[in-house]
Amino acid sequence: MTLVKKVNRRGFLKTGIGAAAGLTLSFTIPEKTRLLAQNNAARAFPLNGYIHIGADDSVTLVLPKSEMGQGPMTALSQILADELDCNWSKVHAIFAPVDPKLYGPMQGTFGSMSVRTGWEPMRRSGATARAMLIEAAARRWNVDKSQCRTEIGAVVASNQRATYGSLAEDAAKLPPPNGVAPKDPGQFRLIGKSLKRLDTPLKVNGTAVFGIDAKVPGMQYAVVARCPVFGGKVASFDDAKAKAVPGVQQVVEISRGVAVIADNTWSAMEGRRALEVHFDEGPLANLDSAAIRQMMQEGASKPGAIARKAGDGSAALSGAAKKIEAVYEAAYMSHAPMEPMNCTAHVRPDGCDVWAATQIQTAAKQTAMQITKLPADKVNIHTLFLGGGFGRRGGADFIEEAVEISKAAGIPVKLTWSREDDMTHDLYRPASYTRFAGGLDADGWPSVWAANVGCPSFAGMRNGVDSAAVEGIHDIAYEIPHIQVEYNKADPGIPTTYWRSVGYSQNTFFTESFLDELAVAGGKDPLEVRRRLLAKTPRMLNVVELAAQKAGWGKPLPAGHGRGIAVTNNIGSFNAQVAEVSIEKGKLRVHHIVCAVDCGHVVNPAIVEAQIQSGIVYGLSAALKDAITIKNGRVQQTNFDKYEVLRIDEMPVVEVHIVPSQNAPGGIGEASTPTTAPAVANAIFAVTGKRLRRLPIRPEDLA
Repeated sequence: MTLVKKVNRRGFLKTGIGAAAGLTLSFTIPEKTRLLAQNNAARAFPLNGYIHIGADDSVTLVLPKSEMGQGPMTALSQILADELDCNWSKVHAIFAPVDPKLYGPMQGTFGSMSVRTGWEPMRRSGATARAMLIEAAARRWNVDKSQCRTEIGAVVASNQRATYGSLAEDAAKLPPPNGVAPKDPGQFRLIGKSLKRLDTPLKVNGTAVFGIDAKVPGMQYAVVARCPVFGGKVASFDDAKAKAVPGVQQVVEISRGVAVIADNTWSAMEGRRALEVHFDEGPLANLDSAAIRQMMQEGASKPGAIARKAGDGSAALSGAAKKIEAVYEAAYMSHAPMEPMNCTAHVRPDGCDVWAATQIQTAAKQTAMQITKLPADKVNIHTLFLGGGFGRRGGADFIEEAVEISKAAGIPVKLTWSREDDMTHDLYRPASYTRFAGGLDADGWPSVWAANVGCPSFAGMRNGVDSAAVEGIHDIAYEIPHIQVEYNKADPGIPTTYWRSVGYSQNTFFTESFLDELAVAGGKDPLEVRRRLLAKTPRMLNVVELAAQKAGWGKPLPAGHGRGIAVTNNIGSFNAQVAEVSIEKGKLRVHHIVCAVDCGHVVNPAIVEAQIQSGIVYGLSAALKDAITIKNGRVQQTNFDKYEVLRIDEMPVVEVHIVPSQNAPGGIGEASTPTTAPAVANAIFAVTGKRLRRLPIRPEDLA
């Protein structure tokens, strides 16, 4: 299978459709499917993607998603190829241009939505194309279409056979039929198999073009000197010494700092070191982590906006047989993708081109349009491979800088952030501080669940509540009679955004750990409590049962070892994990994690397993290593020496069990990340009897 790396809309429509005979299908993700046959000419519709069947038997998927290692390029192509009955080796994928008329008002890759939103449209598109090819063959052979069937890449009837490529032009002249039924799952040939990924060969042989690889004629290289304090700005600068550095060509001020432009990135960085710049550090110059924590603590100590209310929590709590209170907290987190932020831009009087590893193409285009004042048809966003995203590349700050620099300099410019830039000027996962109060009935079962969340807003407010800040707390599936969750916004001025699994990343740790506290206080086994409280949520209960069974819950362990369990439902997938840990001389070792996942219908099991493992690594790093702290308005962690990630010798054995399901696909890229920390923390409690209530877990917490 091959992959075309670059295409723009005009070039695709001209060479892929207008100049070649073939069948083009348009489809919408996710709202509805509109399929239109076209004869040697392209007609524009407000749709999200195109399927082109060429005279050479090729099948091209124009992918309105970003590929950052999570696998939509392969999975969506796999769905299409199965329904189309085409030759898998003939399927190609290319990144789509940005056009709201074709791809909808928000084109991007976030929330693990690619397969979820592409499942039905891709199936219907493939099935309809297959029906049109059968109709074209039946007319050519003057037989009833019921006598025709498809075999891989061809239509056959009796002793006659025609390839898709030979039928594509005739099929393009036919009106698309309505209501063509996709295959019964029992007929799937490719869906459900671990096919090799399309992007792997390109990444192995070096031909995959990531954002940081972009090169355009006449391009120069830029870095930016930014105020180290959040919210600060340039007061003055002297560029004489910077311009004296060999290779430095220009120094320009932009809205976020001062850009040094040179013949190569190293010269630009050397010029930045020589630049004399003074910043107005603004009102956050004395801000530190202690003050931020105090702000959130005060917020969570007063009545907040109601995120969820069931029953009468206050009255039930006062009358509970036993009451348990606890405070949980989590630090700010950086995304820290391996590929730092970068962007290449070329602003001209008559147009603007941006080459970027971006998660949200629409935001990138809107940003470029705003800066250049150019109309939409004059701004082109070229999506490249992403060297990690985790939510960070949904921001447009790096796009903004590159476009501003190119506009000011009058040349194409490639902006590169250093690792230090990336870590100290991230859009962070917010810190959070949550007070819990729980009540038990006379038999020791949870009867009251109350929480007050103090957290910055990072997904927008509605009725006084940021839904992302409370997700994983207010939407618990546990059947508890009295539930009340409140939210208090705490905004210290640190820029925040989505981080892999969003609010679930910290809140699942809070929720699943506190539920264990209630279980222990009631004299119950944590597994038994979950069984009882999830009786009306069978898919969630099933993954709990499967993980517990495969991990040998209740069976003896070596001395000094313990097990912990946790479960969550985020992004449409149910995920349970059992962690086995030991502590020797104060040193924690995570030996084994058993993970059960129900993500609905599985397209590619190997991709699911890889994403589960990836999410666990990310979750373990967040649980045991990572934290962003603030002093004098500055991030103290500047590189991986101070912001550590899990090392290979610390990685546990991860055992993944996928629940067979005919349900619609759920997301998978973020499914396992939030469940890891509470499973580990609950296992630590089983060993030590110490309840850990803050992330990340520090060695001193184990002493």
